[in-house]
This record gives sequence, structure tokens and C-alpha cells, in this order.
Amino acid sequence: MIDTSDASSGGRFSSALDIRYGRDPYLDAWILHFMTENSIEYTIDPAKNASPEQLRFMVSLDPDQVYVPCTDEMLTYLLDKRLEPPLLRQYNERWDRIVRLIEDCKADDYTKKRVMALCEHKYRQALTHPTLIPSRLMKRLNTIFLTQSGQDDPSRERKRLLNRRAFAFVQRPEFKDLLYACPGEVMACRTIPDMRFELDSLELKRLFSLSCWPRIWEQDGPAPSREELAREMVGGTEAFEALRTLFNPHRHGEMKILYLPDVSGGFVIDLLFIRTLLRMGHRVIVALKEGFYFDAPTFWDAEEDPLLTSVLAGAYFLEDNRAGKNELLRIIRENPLVVISDGTRERLNLHRVSVTFARTWKEADLVIAKGEFNHRRLLLTSHQFTRDILSFRRDGEGGFHLELKKKAPGTRKFTEADIKAKAEEIIQGMRSARLAGKSVMFYSAIIGSIPGQTQKAIAVVNAFIAHLRERLTGTIIINPAEHFEEGMDADDLMFMWERVQRCGLIDVWRFQSHSDIEKSFELMGQPVPPAWAGKDATFSTGCTKEMHIALSMQSKQPELQIIGPEPEKFFRRREYGVGKFCDAAISCE
Repeated sequence: MIDTSDASSGGRFSSALDIRYGRDPYLDAWILHFMTENSIEYTIDPAKNASPEQLRFMVSLDPDQVYVPCTDEMLTYLLDKRLEPPLLRQYNERWDRIVRLIEDCKADDYTKKRVMALCEHKYRQALTHPTLIPSRLMKRLNTIFLTQSGQDDPSRERKRLLNRRAFAFVQRPEFKDLLYACPGEVMACRTIPDMRFELDSLELKRLFSLSCWPRIWEQDGPAPSREELAREMVGGTEAFEALRTLFNPHRHGEMKILYLPDVSGGFVIDLLFIRTLLRMGHRVIVALKEGFYFDAPTFWDAEEDPLLTSVLAGAYFLEDNRAGKNELLRIIRENPLVVISDGTRERLNLHRVSVTFARTWKEADLVIAKGEFNHRRLLLTSHQFTRDILSFRRDGEGGFHLELKKKAPGTRKFTEADIKAKAEEIIQGMRSARLAGKSVMFYSAIIGSIPGQTQKAIAVVNAFIAHLRERLTGTIIINPAEHFEEGMDADDLMFMWERVQRCGLIDVWRFQSHSDIEKSFELMGQPVPPAWAGKDATFSTGCTKEMHIALSMQSKQPELQIIGPEPEKFFRRREYGVGKFCDAAISCE
């Protein structure tokens, strides 16, 4: 039990799942203090941190729950607010690492001393008030080093060396002989596809084990012998049952897999088993770091390392860190291997990952996470996630581990096929109405753009649509509020509606006006609440996106009639918030 019952914190925790807002104002203040000290609070810095809705693409959270990106054990030390030996050891490890980085850099002595002194101030501050997650301290010190020393990637040459060593190793005849050697035992297969799966599984087992064996790329001395290599390929047989179950074609079809690598060198071998997954019919999205994080491969390494350019041949590099759902799915559909950036220069931190990464996680069927750091962040926490996570690593003694963390119970994923089917059902209704001689009207309105008013917004829209249907008997009116399904977020809905909106069957596109809203409240026998006074579709960033679509369709179909506020009034809005029904703020720029 973590006792934080003094006035500064106001509560008691037994698990990371117990950290929630809304129970006590002093506790709320303490949680906000902790989150802001770690620079991961969305309400304080929305430009850098994921919105709660985007975070829920990845983490299963109740509305009042708080996600902290660290292990339960580390969270215990931080919430105790005492510099316990394990926490001090973690801080010291970060300090030692930054000291080595500064000492090895090519900057002049004056710059080195200045950077060292500044980092020491931050380090001592962390020791005095131990609320910083050690990985956040490392990010802070790294940022100071990079910005003050003028370096962008001090590990570039080292990563190239690790990649060359790994590549040279996998070119050795004995490696290929052992990797592709047929099993000595007879496989119990009834069909050729079953035998093919068994052979693919054996290849994956061997490559997973070797890809996290650092001796291949870390040592300058003699490469591992044939006997050592054979021994490493055999290890961990029981652990691979989870792997076989996951990829069994009788249980799962083609999957979209998000892959989180660990370090350079090993990444070269990762690409071998990724190619095996592609051959098995799966699609893989590899998430690399946005910039320098020691030996971790970055999105830009392929531009600097010809060897990586070669082994990543044929991969599609998606540079847009804010890719929309439509664009992302199209790219994955057209490219079996996609490389993205996770948007960070630190250990996996779901508060700071890019929009593209968050959307990829949401669209994936499986997340494969390699290495001790990813294992700590994803498996050594009581938080549950929205996708199955397969973690593999080697421990300090060299033992191989492969573990599966199942997604949170009750998590529902709307697949691309599911959403397309819903869109097609609506389109068929529009087509039938057209054939019956009716006109088709689409109504765009505020649904969730006023926080806490979603149910009220649905009632407002439904009241007005019922009124219109009484008056326009020869018109079928598409009301988005009637097609909401529990579990669908704004990304899913916008993806579905864009398919409907671009089908070419809309005759009249009506955008909600302030007079529509006033009429709705009149029909409901209620006064217009202050929150709704003067509102119209221009206050919805979702409607703003739809106005862009409407104008593009009107350019192809000049007969399309657009009714409502003038288009110019919409374009003061930014993109609709990721995964949100409510608005992103109006830009002051």
C-alpha cells in the first residue's frame, strides 16, 4: 500500500489503477503536480501530450483514470516521495549515462563544462524532489545535451558499426545453414499448408531468439561458434507456444502488426523475421524513434546508413506524424511493410507518441515489443492495453523470455471491413431512395463539440430532423446521430462518413445553423441553454472537415446544393481532435 495521505497528496494507492481524478480536490492537485512535473499532462501542454481520447486508442482507461508511463514498482517509489535506494540507483544510472555522453562528445571544453553543470543542476533537483520518472529525467538531460552541444545523433557511427556486425553475421554460411536447416523430427502435419506453417513457426522461433542475442553485434572479438549458435536457436521452446497460437492460420487470418524494436544491430536481424511475417501474409508497421535515443534505431537512420537502406528496401516510409485514418489505412493496404516514427526521443511514452503511432496502434491486431525497456513499460504495469502485446527479450543472465499480455477484456475493435460494411449499408439506402425518385439530404451538425453535451446534441439533432422529415416528405435525410454505435470513436465515424459523403449520391448537404438549433429547442419545449446560444456547425471541427469534403464533391458535382453557414466561417478551426468528438481549440496563430 502506498501511503500518500498528507495534505500535499490527499489519498492512498495500492495500484496504478487507483490513481483517479474526482475523488478529492487535494488528491487531484497532487496528481496534476506529479503529471506536470513529468511534463505529461494534456491540459497543461496539449501541443506535446496526447489527448485522453488519443491515449485511449492504446490504453484501456476509465473516464477518471490516470495513466503513468512507468512500472508499478517505479510508481510506488515516486508516490512515496522518498528517495529509496532502487529509485536512487535508477537516477544514478541516467546520470552516469549522460556524463559519458558529454565526455565523449566532440564539443569544446567550455561547452562541455556548461552542459555538464546545467545537467547537474537538473539531476540534483530530481534528487531533492524525487517525483520525476527516471526515463523523463533522461529525456530532459538528453534534450539539454543535444540542444547545447549542437549534436543531433552522437551514436550514429556506433549504430552503423552494430548494424555492420549483425549484417556480416547473418551472411555467414553457418548462420544460413542452421537457420534454414530442416528439423530432425518428423512434423505431424496433415496438409502442405500446415507443414508450411510449422516451418515458418520454426524459422520465427530461431530468429526471435537470435535477434535479442547481443553477442552477435556487441563484441569486437570472435563471432559465436557454430555450436553456440545452434544452442541459442534451440532455447526457449515452451515460450514459443504463444507465438504459434498467435500466428496459427486456423485461428487468425492476415494481421496488421505494430512492431517496436529495441537496438541497432539487433534490428538487422529483426528485419529477417519481419520478412518471414510478410511472407506469411501479414502486414507489419515498424515504429522507430524520431531522433537520438542512444542505440535505438531512428526513422532517419536509413538516410545515413546505406546498409539499412538496403535491408529496408521496399518499405514505405510514412513521414507524416499526423496521418489521418483514411490515409494510414490506404498506405498499409498498399504496402505490406511500413516504417513510421513513434514521434519521441525517449523510452516508449504513450503520452508523447505521434498521432500516426497512436492510430497505428489502434488499427493493429497485435503489438510486438522487443527488449527489456519495452517489457518494463508494457508488461510490468497493472494498466491494460487495447491490443494484445507480445513481448520478447533476454534477461540479465541471457535467458530468453517471450510473454503475451492479452488486451483488456471487453475491448472492441471496429475493423476497416466493419466500418466499410456500415457505410455500404447507408449508401445502399441512399441508392434505393434515389431509385424511388426521392432526393437525398445529408445533415452535418454538432454532436460532441460542446464538452459534456453529447446526449443533448443528439436530442437537438433528432428533434430537428423529425421536423424536417414531416415537411420534406420526398427527401430521405441522413442523420449521423442515428448511426452511432457504442465503442466507435470520432476516427471510426469520420472514416465511415467520408465513404458515405464521397459516394456521389447526396443532392443537398445541409449544415446546422443557429436558427436550426433555436428551432430544435423550441420543438423540445425548452429554452436555449447559454452553452448553445449562437452555436452552429462552424463550432464543430468534424463539420469543418465535412465542409472541405462537401466543397470538393461540389467541384465534381456542381448540382450539389450546400445549405448553412458560409464556408469561410468554418476555416478558422483546426483539425478535429484525435479520437475526440469535441473541438480542438481555435488557433490564435
